[in-house]
Amino acid sequence: MSALNWSSDSFRQRPFQMIGIILFLIGRYLFAAFFLYGFWHKFVGGWLWTDHMLNVFTERLGEITPGSFQALYLEYFAIPMAMPIAWTVTVGELIIGIGLVLGLAVRINAAFALFMVLNFAAGAFYNLTLPPFMIFSVLMMLLPSGHWLGLDGRLHKTHPGSLLFR
Repeated sequence: MSALNWSSDSFRQRPFQMIGIILFLIGRYLFAAFFLYGFWHKFVGGWLWTDHMLNVFTERLGEITPGSFQALYLEYFAIPMAMPIAWTVTVGELIIGIGLVLGLAVRINAAFALFMVLNFAAGAFYNLTLPPFMIFSVLMMLLPSGHWLGLDGRLHKTHPGSLLFR
């Protein structure tokens, strides 16, 4: 996979493809901003060293239908594991955000983002932003945006067998 040529000739020869790539990269940076904001919100809110996540899960459990998949997920998984989940989500959001900004291990970070978003939905924290995040995560896993702009292209050249930089 070769790096994208950002010359004016590329824009003249393939204007729609280049516009599509630019729009996709803007989407990647907006996606990264969402995760970095999530990290910052949880970090300054003390989610890593307080029972805030447990309180959020417990409150949500009281709002949803008892016995539903989401209620069981919260009751038997999320609530007992609230502190490890708080750490995983908070640090995960930081890792995903930084990776997407730098174009580093984009496909792996997109898979991690999809995993997290699916878990948000499983915990009854579903809203209309989740399907676009799921779709964009899959697109980032399929398209080489880290090669278009980021460290993945350079690192793939020096480590061609690594799945991290594909």
